[in-house]
Amino acid sequence: MKTRNVMKALTAALLLSSNAIAQLQISGNIKNDEGEAITGATVFVVGQNTGAITQSDGDFVIANLKNGTYQLKASFFGYETMSKTIVLEKNEVINFTMNSSFFMQEGIDVRAVRANKKTPTTYTNISSEDIEKLNYGQDLPYLLETTPSTVVTSDAGAGIGYTGVRIRGVDPSSTNVTVDGIPMNDGESQGVFWVNMPDFSSSIESMQVQRGVGTSTNGGGAFGASINIATNKLNQKPYAVIDNSGGSFNTIRNSVSAGTGMMNNMFTVDARLSRIKSDGYIDRASADLKSFFLSGAYHGEKSSLRVNVFSGKEKTYQAWYGTPESRIDGDEQRMIDYANRNGLSDAELNNLLNSGRTYNAYTYENETDNYQQDHYQLHYAYQFNKNWNMKVAAHYTRGLGYYENYETDDDFETYGFTPIVVNGDSINQMDLIRRRWLDNHFGGGIFNVNYNNFKGFEVVVGGGLNKYTGDHFGEVTWAEYIPADQRGDKYYNNSSTKYDGNVYTKANYQWKKFNFFADVQFRHIDYSFLGIDDVSGEISELNQNVVYNFFNPKGGLSYKLNTENSFYASYAIANREPVRRDFRENTLANRPSHETLYNLEAGYRLVKKKAFLNANVYHMLYDNQLIVTGEINDVGGSTRTNVEDSYRLGLELEGGYQILKKLGVTGNLSLSQNKIENFVEFIDSYDASFNPLPQTEINHGTTDLAFSPSVIAGLSINYAPVKGLRISLMNKYVGKQYLDNTSNEDRTLDAYFVSHLDISYSFNALGFEEITIGGKVNNLFNELYENNGYTFSYIVGGDRTQENFYYPQAGRNFMVRLLLKL
Repeated sequence: MKTRNVMKALTAALLLSSNAIAQLQISGNIKNDEGEAITGATVFVVGQNTGAITQSDGDFVIANLKNGTYQLKASFFGYETMSKTIVLEKNEVINFTMNSSFFMQEGIDVRAVRANKKTPTTYTNISSEDIEKLNYGQDLPYLLETTPSTVVTSDAGAGIGYTGVRIRGVDPSSTNVTVDGIPMNDGESQGVFWVNMPDFSSSIESMQVQRGVGTSTNGGGAFGASINIATNKLNQKPYAVIDNSGGSFNTIRNSVSAGTGMMNNMFTVDARLSRIKSDGYIDRASADLKSFFLSGAYHGEKSSLRVNVFSGKEKTYQAWYGTPESRIDGDEQRMIDYANRNGLSDAELNNLLNSGRTYNAYTYENETDNYQQDHYQLHYAYQFNKNWNMKVAAHYTRGLGYYENYETDDDFETYGFTPIVVNGDSINQMDLIRRRWLDNHFGGGIFNVNYNNFKGFEVVVGGGLNKYTGDHFGEVTWAEYIPADQRGDKYYNNSSTKYDGNVYTKANYQWKKFNFFADVQFRHIDYSFLGIDDVSGEISELNQNVVYNFFNPKGGLSYKLNTENSFYASYAIANREPVRRDFRENTLANRPSHETLYNLEAGYRLVKKKAFLNANVYHMLYDNQLIVTGEINDVGGSTRTNVEDSYRLGLELEGGYQILKKLGVTGNLSLSQNKIENFVEFIDSYDASFNPLPQTEINHGTTDLAFSPSVIAGLSINYAPVKGLRISLMNKYVGKQYLDNTSNEDRTLDAYFVSHLDISYSFNALGFEEITIGGKVNNLFNELYENNGYTFSYIVGGDRTQENFYYPQAGRNFMVRLLLKL
């Protein structure tokens, strides 16, 4: 009995000893106050030499701990250090949400115009890691190709040169773009010409795409989407990056970036220099692009001052004309008919017949577009206290350039020349070379003041005032016959001035699981231009001025069911002024009205450790939407016309799932109806001798909006079989699009499906922090497709002639990449 009791006592002692030395762990996750994972944050146990660093998903694990009381501290540069005390008796999960410190408040101008997880609107965030993976040198719109409801286009067919992006079918000029809160949209055309910002992707920290009206921002009103870009990435340590890529169509990109890191805990300097060259897929559609980015900053205890200077210079051979449908189809007889209808010369017909899908109508060796754009920005931020901070910024953009055309048998009167007599013959037509110039200046300032009581109430008051001036003029640099006293004269010359100011207030109030959002903006536009211009082939006097005052309210509600599930709904009103051509091609009596958009958004968000899902429905109801109808105005020009009733109604799904530790998928699906009610088409009519007749009107009833596919889908499969190796297959489907607003099946862009395969391997060696070798196969299955085009029609002797033009995209093509980080 004694022996048995002794054994029990020894067993109990051993069990107690085992429990006493049991190895426990603390695991968890660290995110910032926007809900984004923080990589590289340090979590350590105070008083002990143990801790962990968060991985790419923000997770950390501290193992081999005993029972006891511990104090954990989480720290990361740019964020306030946090601490938590825990009594450890079993394995515990501890999560941290870190608030940005003032060092990160340089981005408050971006936060002022961006949505976050509380904001009841529809958006997609794109991180610097995602941007770097996708960036092989194509223009920035191609980084957005995988986002919902998005279609990207390329005139040259390979994503370098003139490119564009349509979100929800909306014209690119209706998409608001800001860089660090500074508006990028051209003051008159209201578009963003990405070719003037080559390789800008290499200087971006993050992007956010808001679909619909979104939240108030600076610059032109978002009338379907906004793209907010942030460049102010703060690197604590010195770095250098050499990024080279090249491939099909003699494409090559060289980019070098470097930064000092934090010097004396106060100063940073970052720089990038890039060059991109490509022959393009379309014949002669070459691009020679150069750019740089330079940023210097002072980081004080409560203030910061940053100067950004960046520039882009482009020379591209024009590929704007498009390819006739007969050339796409390879129908020789229809090509000959097209040439006869449009007066092509024998040489031009030979070019058409023998060029294939890569046909380019331009053959003159210097049919080029030449433009340089320089940006200067000064950002100042100040932290009053924990609750209050502010940001002001001044900016100036200088743009200067021209495009050159060779014109055959052009009329003297177009250029103000009087007919001349040569060898007894009166000459009123000639071959010539002309340049059409744009010389513009854009400058102003923005501000925002931010308050957060950290008890559920946040408010932002912001705005900006900008001035745009643009000189538009044309000159004839050479002509077969030109009066000596008119050489070098400007055949048109007009100036424009536009003032654009706005103020907005945004407020969030959180009550229990509800968040209430309100956003009001007042915008003032004063636009005028004087001089003469070429309007529909005639020189006309222009003297116009227009003033708009827009009130753009927005409001919404979000409900957080739990840590994983939330719902939102919002309603917004936006107003937008017509673009330059709408004014330039109309008289005061025929000027179009401004457009108004009523936007309803409602959605659901699910965020889990291995999955996420965003689902939303939207209704965008337009009042006086401006579209092309073919109608001739009172000066003989065909311009955009207001239509009373049109709308977009859709469902968007976006999600992802980590199937296995090494295998994950992401995808999106957009289903929509995009309609005009009671659409009336106007067609030019001529008799058999081509004498003008009154326009023919056709009432089509309810039709589809042009360039608005009812189905857009994307699916990406990502596989990482071993450390450092990443294999991605990106697939994109875009449904049928109509070239005009008639819903005519003979004027469409066919649906297409393209896949891109990207393989990269990253490792460290030879003293480099990272070496990445990558290869990408674009259009893996060699789909022959077109993603953009245009059409026009006319009636002669009662018969309708239709001319369709398309922009063919490259078949299977390749890119390779070598990325070196020090």
